[in-house]
Amino acid sequence: MPESASPGGYILGFDFGLRRIGIAIGQTTTHTANSLETVAHGREPDWPSIDRLVKEWKPTICLVGLPLGRDGEETEMSKAARKFGSTLQKRYSLEVHYADERLSSRAAESRFTELRASGDLKRKHASRLDAMAAQIILENWLQSLHD
Repeated sequence: MPESASPGGYILGFDFGLRRIGIAIGQTTTHTANSLETVAHGREPDWPSIDRLVKEWKPTICLVGLPLGRDGEETEMSKAARKFGSTLQKRYSLEVHYADERLSSRAAESRFTELRASGDLKRKHASRLDAMAAQIILENWLQSLHD
């Protein structure tokens, strides 16, 4: 169960990756989340884009998905995600929470496939997959606040 979130306000959710970072926005009052965008992550994250989103949405919390191992153990990727979260906290002076994301990528692929089949998304929108994964991580975390 995640730490309790402060009531109201926005939460920026991140699906951290070494090439791309998916970003979603959510609210603790409505328990809803929407995908925003996917930003590049080369030598370092696309901080100007993240700066813009933080300025625009003024989140009270950042949520970073942790790619844990099969048995819940830390991996090199989860350590990198924690480092990213630590940088978010220092850069923006925001509370940072972490959430297990082991099932989010598979769920995002499934949701993406459904949207493509219905004609709502095209192949060229595949870059939105990471943002969709961030949305699912955030939705699951918001839901777990009331479980």
